[in-house]
Amino acid sequence: MNKPECGSDPQSHHFRSYKIAALVTGAALLFYGCVNDIEKIKAFSSSEILPVLHAENFETTYSDSGMVRFFLKTPELKRFENEGASFVEFPRGILLVKYNDRMEMISSISARYARQFEKEKRWEAKNDVVAINSLGDTMKTEHLVWDEQEKRIYNNEYVQVIRPDQIIFGEGFESDASLQNWRIRNPRGTIYVRLNREGAVGADSLSGGVPAMQPVQIGNP
Repeated sequence: MNKPECGSDPQSHHFRSYKIAALVTGAALLFYGCVNDIEKIKAFSSSEILPVLHAENFETTYSDSGMVRFFLKTPELKRFENEGASFVEFPRGILLVKYNDRMEMISSISARYARQFEKEKRWEAKNDVVAINSLGDTMKTEHLVWDEQEKRIYNNEYVQVIRPDQIIFGEGFESDASLQNWRIRNPRGTIYVRLNREGAVGADSLSGGVPAMQPVQIGNP
């Protein structure tokens, strides 16, 4: 009579099946528990929700070779650091002024919200963004990006530029870092401004209208 082969015993086969099922179930529960623990740790991780630096009514100047290049003013500043990435947030608005070697204003940018991405050398401003150059040209939009490395300021949003004699509006803005050489990529129309005999400003519209001009403000009204 032939001897039964190893493992051919039905009871032994069922026992091994139970052991494998138990191991799989235990591993699944352990993995599920680890995932839950990781999610809990992330949820309560203060580094992801709290700034490492917080300041109010903050003012500072940036210098290069002993010359003041920028002046920054903000009601509130928050600095965040996470996994090697860092940025500075200005949740209540910002005013940034650029100067030349003679401490004359070259340009200024204000907005109700902004971020500075230090590693990428990029700034982003949002909500009632107003940029002014030394010629008095005033640009208004809702989103603006300043790339320090490429030395350009740009967006792909609706924009209007107010000059002494005209208002130009369209979509997409691009300029050098001083806002001197600018262009609107997709112009939509122009309003020509004139003075009447009383010195009041009037306008001759060629195509459509633009939103009413608002005073520049920093932070909440």
